[in-house]
Amino acid sequence: MKKLVLAILGFIFLTLGAVGIVIPLLPTTPLVLFAAICFSSCHKGLETWLLESRLFGPFIENYRTGQGISKKRKIASIAFLWAGLTASMIILHTLAAIFILLAIGISVTIHILMIKSKT
Repeated sequence: MKKLVLAILGFIFLTLGAVGIVIPLLPTTPLVLFAAICFSSCHKGLETWLLESRLFGPFIENYRTGQGISKKRKIASIAFLWAGLTASMIILHTLAAIFILLAIGISVTIHILMIKSKT
């Protein structure tokens, strides 16, 4: 039963992480890392499948080994983040939403900048 719950949680985290690629309010990296933890605790095949994924595998491996991400990827991530946040601010157009989105954007930007850069 524990393995089933972990597998379900892993797929929930992975789905939310995938959605976070497009919607900047969801933090992709932590959600995908949680999915990897769930999968590694319940089923070796699911962990292998995720680690071999073209989309998520390199991020997980680089995060686990502390290799970091390339400067190009950092710039693209921050640009995409702020483009999505700006669009959300324009659509929502309320002061509270703008402040919340700004706080999220600043926090995520700081987090991305603090990740080790690959050379």
